[in-house]
Amino acid sequence: MNQTKVIITDKLTKRFGGFTAVDAICFEVTKGEIFGFLGANGAGKTTAMRMLCGLSFPTSGKAMVAGFDVYKENEKIKQNIGYMSQKFSLYEDLTVKENMQLYGGIYGKSNAFIKQKTESILTELDIKKEANVLVKSLPLGWKQKLAFAVAIFHEPEIVFLDEPTGGVDPVARREFWNMIYNAAATGVTVFVTTHYMDEAEYCNRVSIMVDGKIEALDTPHQLKQTYNAGSMDDVFLKLARKAVRTGD
Repeated sequence: MNQTKVIITDKLTKRFGGFTAVDAICFEVTKGEIFGFLGANGAGKTTAMRMLCGLSFPTSGKAMVAGFDVYKENEKIKQNIGYMSQKFSLYEDLTVKENMQLYGGIYGKSNAFIKQKTESILTELDIKKEANVLVKSLPLGWKQKLAFAVAIFHEPEIVFLDEPTGGVDPVARREFWNMIYNAAATGVTVFVTTHYMDEAEYCNRVSIMVDGKIEALDTPHQLKQTYNAGSMDDVFLKLARKAVRTGD
């Protein structure tokens, strides 16, 4: 794995009045890494991700994402990352092809790039016959894979995936993770939150947030050893029991 640091945080903090949602977190993520960002509801992971995506300014601390400062260069961050939410970030009333064309245009890609990339994705996902089908008529698993392809359509350095596999069946989840592996193999850094602890096992490293702080950060294998746990589910439960607050 390339050791170039593409995400660097140093005491990154976010307060809302007297409430500290994210409390001085420190971690680094390397190029091509699949980094799991876990935490129960209310742990602060969504707030932290919003800061890293340039959508929310920190209260204090430092962070660099894709080489850009979260305070001064948040618009550049947005141009150099991809993002996929649990709702898949697709336009339901546009066709498969139109969704790709739209995102390519938003990121300022040339018509030639958009055409080539669209054909490449249609072939890769084996959905050429569905190119002109409205997204809302696609099965959930197909939407999920298309949404990921669209999130990295502009070839970003980093893609943020916010609980991207919610509601889909285990087979579709596994196929989705194969796409993640393939993207990481090309050098894309994958920053993923998930409620499925079996998916945490697929990450190179995992951090677990509790009450705004990073309580643990290591490889899944090492975390299981450290906490004398048989699975990542057991690790998570041991740490989550310490939580005081609940809800996002």
